[in-house]
Amino acid sequence: MHKAVTSAFIAATLSALSAGALGADRFPSKPVRLIVPFAAGGNVDIVTRVIARNLSEKIGQQVVVDNRGGAGGAIGTELVAQAPSDGYTLLMVTASHVTNPSLRKLPYNTEKDFSAISIVAEVPVILVVHPSLPVRSVNDLIALAKAKPGQLNFGSGGKGTGAHLAAELLKSAAGINIVHIPYKGIGLALIDLLGGQIQMMFSAMPSVMPHVLQKRLRPLGVAAAKRSPALPEVPTILETGLPGVEASVSFTLLAPAATPGKTIAFLNEEIVKTLRAPEVHGQLVAKGAIPVGSTPAEAAQFVTSEIIRWTRVTKALGLSIN
Repeated sequence: MHKAVTSAFIAATLSALSAGALGADRFPSKPVRLIVPFAAGGNVDIVTRVIARNLSEKIGQQVVVDNRGGAGGAIGTELVAQAPSDGYTLLMVTASHVTNPSLRKLPYNTEKDFSAISIVAEVPVILVVHPSLPVRSVNDLIALAKAKPGQLNFGSGGKGTGAHLAAELLKSAAGINIVHIPYKGIGLALIDLLGGQIQMMFSAMPSVMPHVLQKRLRPLGVAAAKRSPALPEVPTILETGLPGVEASVSFTLLAPAATPGKTIAFLNEEIVKTLRAPEVHGQLVAKGAIPVGSTPAEAAQFVTSEIIRWTRVTKALGLSIN
């Protein structure tokens, strides 16, 4: 009897240890933190929250969006670079991730300190103005800026962000003098644009789409190779006769470097499924974003190529933040 009890105890213990090991090996077994390195209400935040809700359902754990803005995205990005490589801390980045290396000294290596998971979406950048500004086209704006050099201003989510660089491209191509007003996030710039404190700005489409549709902002041109399906009546800036003003951005999902390959593969599979879900796809398209869902290798190659591209642009424009 004693031997039987002992054997049963050992068997139960081994079973519990085995189950514990399996549970520890399972990913995810707790909530996942998804850092957005910008303030709430901006373009990255809007797109990320649409995705996070559906992704939470798919992986069976809550995906918690954590806004950590500042320094053109560098503050939140550093947090992820220093996080454990276990898949429980992720990062959604946009243009500033690939422009920062050429503009500011960073406490991390943009390529080596992260593992790419997927390109999530491509997002056209659009030029919008306050309706009180007496312009209805990019050429009207250029004419007004030349008539009033240094008197028109534009907002952005910070120095070195996509919105800032798009405006710098316009300034260079058109030969105009407009004044940059940087904010701690595109959402704050948008508030002042709607209030008439600033006159114009470039922005990825999600944050400005509702205001364009309500005619609280006037769209002048899309800084992309082709028109946006969400606003097909708005011409590209290229169509107005200005070459080189192209600044569409992509949102890319990253994890800390050395995150296990099987974890990256799992997250990639689930994010691609999420982007293909009709409700997510429809919401993103309505906001002006184009869902992608790439492989990890394609995402990593994209980051590298964009760093090279924007380094050339910033050097050509003579821009620096440090």
